[in-house]
Amino acid sequence: MTPMLRKIVFSVAGLLLLIVSGMSFYESRNLKEPVVVSDGVTKVVRLSTYFSPLQGTANDCNIYILEGKEPGATLCILGGTHPEEPAGRLATWLFAENAVMSKGRLIVVLSANRSGSTVTRVGGAYPPDFTIPTSWGGQTFRLGDRWSNPLDQWPDPEVYIHYPSFQELAYVDIRNLNRCWPGRPNGTLTEKTTYAFMEMIRKEKVDIVIDLHEAELQYPVISTIVAHEKGQELAVIASMMLTDMEGFKMGMEFSPKNLHGLSHREIGDHSDAISLLFEAPEPFLDATRGRTTREQLLTGQDDFVVKAGKHGLLFEKIDEKGWPIDVRVGRHTSAVLQVMSSWTEAYPDKPLVCDNVPRYAEVIARGTGAFLRAPAEARQDRLFHE
Repeated sequence: MTPMLRKIVFSVAGLLLLIVSGMSFYESRNLKEPVVVSDGVTKVVRLSTYFSPLQGTANDCNIYILEGKEPGATLCILGGTHPEEPAGRLATWLFAENAVMSKGRLIVVLSANRSGSTVTRVGGAYPPDFTIPTSWGGQTFRLGDRWSNPLDQWPDPEVYIHYPSFQELAYVDIRNLNRCWPGRPNGTLTEKTTYAFMEMIRKEKVDIVIDLHEAELQYPVISTIVAHEKGQELAVIASMMLTDMEGFKMGMEFSPKNLHGLSHREIGDHSDAISLLFEAPEPFLDATRGRTTREQLLTGQDDFVVKAGKHGLLFEKIDEKGWPIDVRVGRHTSAVLQVMSSWTEAYPDKPLVCDNVPRYAEVIARGTGAFLRAPAEARQDRLFHE
């Protein structure tokens, strides 16, 4: 092969690789995730309803509002703060597609950082999406990253100075939704997003905000509720009830007063709402994991993480059964429902009563996909996309 022919061959190969990868990136960024809302959803608005500069941006997400027949408190659930933690998003899907409020109001967010769901972690070899099996064929979801997509917000600073505390944080966390609370109206896309959520929380007079997450087993804040001091009593009661009645361990931790930017701290400080954050175990995120695959994400099984546990390197137990996605989703649905129940017992004049959402044991028994509704069978006025 002559040098000129070799250059042509390599150029053509490079061009083909560029085209194929570009198509893959485009499809991942533009994948539409269907949501067939339950009969309990009375209104769907956009986040820009509360802060118009977000209109037309990647983070102008849907807000699903469920109003009960009887008045009560208002609870907001945030899914997708970190899209690479899919159990949180899937749990909110089950609420949006199944929940009916008989007392009080529920506000459900499936894609709090929608931009972060359109990219995967650089160097992480993450799959771009995953599919939950259902009786009607399965539903595919974007996986995403911990941070907003650089295509939507760039460049990062040398050091991220949090507003309004002026605390110095890691430079990349300026794209981390859970380091940018309470946000600011003239900030970055991520800061504008949290500012918009704060506006929503204040305007809708939200009583409780729950931010759903997953954590690697090598992270000490795991299998727990992190609570602002305004919600410590509620979190303690919910933690005890879950551990005693649901069959899984759920701890409780205090929100550090001097660690800024996190939802469990800033929402409670800058609004009347109680702010809580839930963490479920996700081996997929551990640094000691094996090959990062869709199967690993769904089964929660990893021999390398199991071995790390045998060497005392983990803060949560794991065996060959792993931490399947149904277990993680069920933990979140039960924990949210228990918070509603504990709140109602403490404040019977402002109840929160939610029906039709599966709890931990039922999600494990039937699978997450059993509670996802078929888009092809939905009325068009009940079908939305994330």
